[in-house]
Amino acid sequence: MFVTITASAYLLVSGLFHYEVLIVPVIIYQVLDFFKLHKKAQQEVEQFVESIQYRDFSRYFDVKHAPQELQKLRKGFNDINTTFKVISKEKETQYQYLQKILELVDTGILSYELESGEVVWMNESLKKLLQIPYLKTIQSLDRRDHVLCTQIVNLKPGDNVIGTAHLEQNSLKILLSATAFQTEGRVYKLIAFQNVNEALDETESKAWQKLLSVMTHEIMNSVAPISSLADTLGNRLRESTENKDKPTSLEDLAVGIDTIKRRSEGLLKFAETYRNLNKITTLNTQKVYVRDVFESLHQLMEPTLNQKKIEMDVILKDPDLMIEADINLLEQVLINLVVNAIEAVKEIDDPHIMLSCSQPFGKKPYIRVTDNGPGMSEELLDKIFIPFFSTKKTGSGIGLSLCKQIMMLHKGNITVQSLVGEGTAFTLQF
Repeated sequence: MFVTITASAYLLVSGLFHYEVLIVPVIIYQVLDFFKLHKKAQQEVEQFVESIQYRDFSRYFDVKHAPQELQKLRKGFNDINTTFKVISKEKETQYQYLQKILELVDTGILSYELESGEVVWMNESLKKLLQIPYLKTIQSLDRRDHVLCTQIVNLKPGDNVIGTAHLEQNSLKILLSATAFQTEGRVYKLIAFQNVNEALDETESKAWQKLLSVMTHEIMNSVAPISSLADTLGNRLRESTENKDKPTSLEDLAVGIDTIKRRSEGLLKFAETYRNLNKITTLNTQKVYVRDVFESLHQLMEPTLNQKKIEMDVILKDPDLMIEADINLLEQVLINLVVNAIEAVKEIDDPHIMLSCSQPFGKKPYIRVTDNGPGMSEELLDKIFIPFFSTKKTGSGIGLSLCKQIMMLHKGNITVQSLVGEGTAFTLQF
């Protein structure tokens, strides 16, 4: 086109107008051909965009019979379609794989949009667990089970709570776990439902067995001597009545009755201690600096530690670390643990107690009370949180049980690690 236009211009300048009749048709043909080429290329691009829009990656652009100028373009389109086809196939495979996994797991899963409540997905396990065929919105669950629906709606992402599913013939204890995610400007809530009814029943049964075992032991220790003493006093009174020459000493009777009274009061105190387990039900939580808690505890325990010549180290890497807790109940827990630690190390050389607190990155804060005492065996570790179980001769066995209850009210936990001959560490996690 450049050559013919240049030639046409030369002929015009030279005045050879009769030759223009031959060149002008050539120029017109070249312009039309140039226009058709670009029109064809535009159509090819539009077809490619359409295939992408409708995800029709099976469309093939013929390279062999295409004009030479369009062969590279068509080849490029085919390469892009092939790449998209592979990616789409991989995504579909992963989606199907994930679908099958979620259908096979025993955990029920429900996902719904937070604003509208529209249920976008629920697996078969959830349908079987709640005995429902379908849920359009989370609000439709409210008509079936108002309590469960309220627990789900109020459950914050990252929290776990034990809920109750009320079925037609029975009810189930369910562990509810929540998380949230956002996509395309819409926020979704994902709830996992795990049936823990059997696990809780089994755990509760074992807890009752351990509790009854300890209570039976304690009660028998008190009832057996009372029964024996009462039997002895009865025999003496009978002998005194039958043989008036040998009257029973009133002093012996008074001592025996006083002993029965004292042991009976011990049993009453034991029962009262059991009642104390259920007294703590609410918390008055606030944000507190751990350093203030440690300072108050150290001042309180310092006279006892100095008297018994026990060293206590306080380690706090972050002075600004704060926790949300009921300060009075938290101090009660720490005092109990420190007193137990003092009891554990009082008869060893170089007694040492360490009080520390930390919050690893991305994890919850914890407080730890460690001693270098004689430690405990695995058998004892399984029992120390059982009410009324105590390794001390004069212990009530109530302290660690109350500590555990207080930490559970804080939605936290108390754990223990111990090695015989090396020491013990109690960890409070908030």
